[in-house]
Amino acid sequence: MKLTKLEHAALILEVGGQKLYIDPGSFTTALTETAGAAAVVITHEHPDHWTPDQLRRILEVNEGVPIYAPAGVAAAVATASARDDAPRGPPPHITVVRDGDTVTAGPFTLRFFGQTHAVIHESIPVVDNVGVLVNEELYYAGDSFTIPTDVQVGTLAVPAGAPWLKISEVIDYVLAVRPRRSFPTHEMVLSRAGKDLSNARIKAATQQGDGEFFPLEPGDVLDL
Repeated sequence: MKLTKLEHAALILEVGGQKLYIDPGSFTTALTETAGAAAVVITHEHPDHWTPDQLRRILEVNEGVPIYAPAGVAAAVATASARDDAPRGPPPHITVVRDGDTVTAGPFTLRFFGQTHAVIHESIPVVDNVGVLVNEELYYAGDSFTIPTDVQVGTLAVPAGAPWLKISEVIDYVLAVRPRRSFPTHEMVLSRAGKDLSNARIKAATQQGDGEFFPLEPGDVLDL
């Protein structure tokens, strides 16, 4: 399985020419060459994790591709599709997934964990969020520190910077999961110096659990 890290929270997993897109949002360069999509996973409704335009770029060349997301995303997609400036045609169909669900899409087995986004502030509503485990290898929790139960995570996508986290929580999360490999994600809110600082902390926590850290940058590829 090949992993390509895009900007911020967006990932592409590829097996045998079929691709799984995860969280292509507003901080990610416009997607191109999206043919071969087997599925799309959107962990939650915030625009840095999905936009109507990014979703449209996938659907235009992959008609009927399954989209898996929590109920909050389904509602957000329906609202966006009803806008006067939305493209004509039926709204994208979202298959709502919840904690404990497992689905198969092409070569990808997807297991979902968790229910809610991490708290940003008591004044900001907490939205639905699901983490996804892909082929029992890659785990990405969206905007949460949800730990998958009864799973030895091979590769962990670790959030490096966000309004909802502090680095001590990130370190504790990596120490609790003890992945064999890790890499940073959700980092476009950081400066270069901030990325380097977070990378150093994530690396140290990963190595403490005898894992290996990969400081992936947008466009980098990792074979899993």
